[in-house]
Amino acid sequence: MMKTAAVLGATGGMGYALTEALCRRNIKTIAFARSNENLLNFKKSWGQNAVIHAGDALNPDDVEKAVSEADAVFHAINIPYPDWDPTLSIILNNILQACSKHHKPFIYADNIYSYGLQSSPAIEVSPKNPHTKKGMLRQDLIEIIKRSGVPYIIAHFPDFYGPNTGNTLLHYTLSQIIEKNKGMFVGKTNIPREFIFIKDGAEALAELALNENSYGEAWNIPGAGTITGEEIASIVSQHLSRGVTFRPVHKWMIRAIGLFDPMMREYTELMYLNQTPVILDDSKYEARIGTLPKTSYEAGIKVTLDHLLNERNAAF
Repeated sequence: MMKTAAVLGATGGMGYALTEALCRRNIKTIAFARSNENLLNFKKSWGQNAVIHAGDALNPDDVEKAVSEADAVFHAINIPYPDWDPTLSIILNNILQACSKHHKPFIYADNIYSYGLQSSPAIEVSPKNPHTKKGMLRQDLIEIIKRSGVPYIIAHFPDFYGPNTGNTLLHYTLSQIIEKNKGMFVGKTNIPREFIFIKDGAEALAELALNENSYGEAWNIPGAGTITGEEIASIVSQHLSRGVTFRPVHKWMIRAIGLFDPMMREYTELMYLNQTPVILDDSKYEARIGTLPKTSYEAGIKVTLDHLLNERNAAF
């Protein structure tokens, strides 16, 4: 029974939402991140079930202390693309070694990069075809987890959106729209793509982790179907009561920006996701765990816009 959980990366998008979801279930949640100031600030909304723990995931001693005090360990740490190799492997090994030493199960929030190109909705046993540097790295991390001997859950998510998701594609677009009537949208605006409202993802992962029969497997946690950039623009325009337009950002533009911006340079190889999107199949989760929470895009985008508006107003 999970009475205490540790969320590593608690001040990131998924980490914040996971801490929120676990605290709401009356689970004591050790919120682990580097910034004590951010943890203290977020604890105001998490409430009394959150126990803040400032530490560095690159420091094995810091990781071990957080892991040793929990019944289960959630890995939701994310770092900028340019730092992925070898930092992601170092962090993962630190966490797995601590989980192995203290006999703790491990829950990993992963993306879809390891799937590579898929011609139909991907199920958990679909052949992995990572053809990018990042996809191959994520697949290497998955293999490390499987070989670790630690009980694990690997959860694949599409791109997040929602409150406190600062480094995501839709946040990039919607934050621009708040300030003006035009926003840069990565990829073509008429291609159906999948996003997930981050609170739904956190709720689904928390529920998965509480099911003892979920471990030793990978799971897909998809969003509420697909949506085009044009449809997103329509929802935004209606909610803000003004006309808005999305300007598509093409691969050549990303490549050009990458000459000056390391983050964009690293994103270039992922542009295939905006041309031939990976869509996740949810049948395994629905059959074995239950109905996935699926906030409609209309509702989720409105919540996200309101959050961004509140942040802007608070800054003045």
